[in-house]
Amino acid sequence: MSSIDTSLPDEIASSVSDSADDEGLSKDVIFELLKNRRRREVLAYLLEAEETVTLGELAEQIAAWENDTEVNALSSDQRKRVYVALYQTHLPKMDDAGIVEYDQDRGLITLSDNADLLMMYLDTDSHQQDRWDRWYGAVSVVGVALIAAAFLSVPPISAVPTLAIAGVVVVAFFALSIAHAVINRQQERSVNGKLSRIE
Repeated sequence: MSSIDTSLPDEIASSVSDSADDEGLSKDVIFELLKNRRRREVLAYLLEAEETVTLGELAEQIAAWENDTEVNALSSDQRKRVYVALYQTHLPKMDDAGIVEYDQDRGLITLSDNADLLMMYLDTDSHQQDRWDRWYGAVSVVGVALIAAAFLSVPPISAVPTLAIAGVVVVAFFALSIAHAVINRQQERSVNGKLSRIE
């Protein structure tokens, strides 16, 4: 088997060794790791699995994605090509950078602590989108329907004063706004914490 260089470029390698002491990564290292599609696919698969995976299952899934087919329809050459590249190049680089824990002898891979620094640059289905617009829209529709029903004297809404219904709608918007602000603040702190670990 041919010898393949698994080392990071010199300027990247020095950034990794410097940042390993303070549990951070430089932007150069992050972008070097993310520029390769297979490494992004490794991260996506491990994020979805949320557990230790074997090199064999990881290679099979990435080969299936690359060939736009199912795992059981892969040829041995397709499996081997991805397996060898992961084994010799991509996983050692990711392990050196502290993104994954790669036990090469046993063929086991799991995400490590620094993986979250790369995840925020990936667009994965696992990351929930901010959909506050739906909540505000729902409160608006319900509020308009209640107030309209009160003005039109629709029973049983007509038994409640219109001012009380308007007050409930205002309180609902206020509570939703408070929840939105609190959650945004928590997310901002989380992102700032991650950014503080990037040099």
